[in-house]
Amino acid sequence: MPEVKLALIVNPVASSVSSRSRIVIQKALGADHELVVSETTRSGHAIRMAHQAAREGADVIVTLGGDGTVNEAANGLLTREHDPNHCALAPLPGGSTNVFARAIGYPNDPLEATGVLLEALAGNSIRNAPVGMANGRAFLFHVGIGFDAAVVTRVEKRSPLKRWMGHPWFVASTLAALASPATAKLNFNMKTDNGRQRDNAQMAVALNVNPYTYLGNRPLDLAPEASLDSPLSIVALESVRLGGIVPAAVQALSRSDGLPNRGDMTHWRDVMGATVSAERAFPYQLDGEPQNPVTELHLKHSPDAVRLVVPVS
Repeated sequence: MPEVKLALIVNPVASSVSSRSRIVIQKALGADHELVVSETTRSGHAIRMAHQAAREGADVIVTLGGDGTVNEAANGLLTREHDPNHCALAPLPGGSTNVFARAIGYPNDPLEATGVLLEALAGNSIRNAPVGMANGRAFLFHVGIGFDAAVVTRVEKRSPLKRWMGHPWFVASTLAALASPATAKLNFNMKTDNGRQRDNAQMAVALNVNPYTYLGNRPLDLAPEASLDSPLSIVALESVRLGGIVPAAVQALSRSDGLPNRGDMTHWRDVMGATVSAERAFPYQLDGEPQNPVTELHLKHSPDAVRLVVPVS
């Protein structure tokens, strides 16, 4: 196995990162490869770390943290000038859900995922992959708009509860957001670059890969066709009242084709670009990280934007 220069970026407060697992992972990665380890200390830190590591000649940026850490590392790599042989990205699951790592085939256990990563490095299993862009910032698996982002904002406001309770805290936050008067005021319009349009939506998700998230080990498939080999998919709900959102969740869990494109539901495939707009500022989140509300959001599919170390198929 040729030696690879690895830069491991660790989020020490991520839900699944323990001292023991971190030591084991560092020893495994450093056994046959040059390894440099750094820790994030604040939001946005991994962007600068990934950018600097790539400038200093790292072949692969390995993240040990949640989806937010992977997202930041990807954005750090995208700040470099395009180079077809630029530094690759490898996500080790260290968060509460780890959607992106699992979506591209890594196990949810960080120690098992490290073994899969080492196997991928030995087999040079690296591919070019797309990202989605939202107002100039990359997302790896999805951007959530409206109600979805309102729930994520509630979850992240009490991150210790997220770390302790896990998925039940997401459920509790969803119920609280449904009961909030602010939810009734959510309203935005969507239009794709090729003319598809949906007015008066309260929730939308643009997906770069499937699934939207996981409930334990079960994927929530809003748009199963979304993959690293296709443009974006967008799903939207006109209403997020309990009578609308519960049936949508049941369909996403039970149907092989995700949500249908009918009535008060929208399901668009092969979206290269779209604009979301509203008179009142609406919330949105990127890969589980809340962003400042906006009145206009420009979405774009960006092919071959990053290189990914993917499990050997």
